[in-house]
Amino acid sequence: MNGNDRGIDARTGLRVVLVTGPSGAGRSTAISALEDLGYETIDNLPLSMVPRLLDGPIDRPVALGIDVRNRDFSATALIELIDRLTRNPDLWLEVLYLDASLDELIRRFSETRRRHPLAPSDAPMSGITQEIDILTPIRVRADVLIDTTGLSPHDLKAELASWFDIGQVERLAVSLHSFSYKRGVPRGLDMMFDCRFLANPHWVPALREGDGRDAAVAQYVADDPRFETFFTMVRDLLLFLLPAHREEGKSHVAVGFGCTGGQHRSVAVTESMAKALAEAGWQVSKRHRELERRSIAAGAGKTGSGA
Repeated sequence: MNGNDRGIDARTGLRVVLVTGPSGAGRSTAISALEDLGYETIDNLPLSMVPRLLDGPIDRPVALGIDVRNRDFSATALIELIDRLTRNPDLWLEVLYLDASLDELIRRFSETRRRHPLAPSDAPMSGITQEIDILTPIRVRADVLIDTTGLSPHDLKAELASWFDIGQVERLAVSLHSFSYKRGVPRGLDMMFDCRFLANPHWVPALREGDGRDAAVAQYVADDPRFETFFTMVRDLLLFLLPAHREEGKSHVAVGFGCTGGQHRSVAVTESMAKALAEAGWQVSKRHRELERRSIAAGAGKTGSGA
């Protein structure tokens, strides 16, 4: 069956969005919003049945809600499913992760008086922290991560439309990713640039504990004589390519910047490039994979010490 038979351009395959995240972060709202955008939506389908579903006749994009309530859910099983679907050339897989701060999740459960599915007999805090720990490996694998803290349902739907609206190709979304080559290349990158040739703040004791978002670290990277030429050439290349991708019907372009540890050079370049592309009128989001890992690890440590 070719791409047109399945309701999606043959260049990309059938678009499949796996929607996941902790309970209370907005997954149900996201599923409803994607249905309004024209997706066929199914919630809480057992993971073992997903490949069989996608092998059947489907004439439009699909959004599948996945969370800890799924009958055969485990982080390992979901990662294996993501890898399996990614290898399928007939599918265009995206993992959408809805997140929110711990305080916000607790507040939402308190206001609705819902019981958490992982701790129906305990306070929501117990179930929420368990679920966050379980989903940590999935969060790192997300293609699109939306923090719903402070977002109204209307705001969340607008954000989802900017990423997943099938008919609004002029809203090309650009995501920039910093990463460490030691941990492998992020999934789904369309382009990738190596920043390891730039001066490394790691070897400066006063800068080592910071990251590329810090002014001093960013300035140290920018002071490398090769930085300006590199940055200008990559920026101009992206400004040349992005309109072409939009004209080809793409809705999302992912660009990666890698360095050794994913803390300094790649982060600084990603931050500067995001600002430059936004100033040029493009819709840009940023993901700092290794900084997210560090933040999650620090949060887990605090949870453990508190327990």
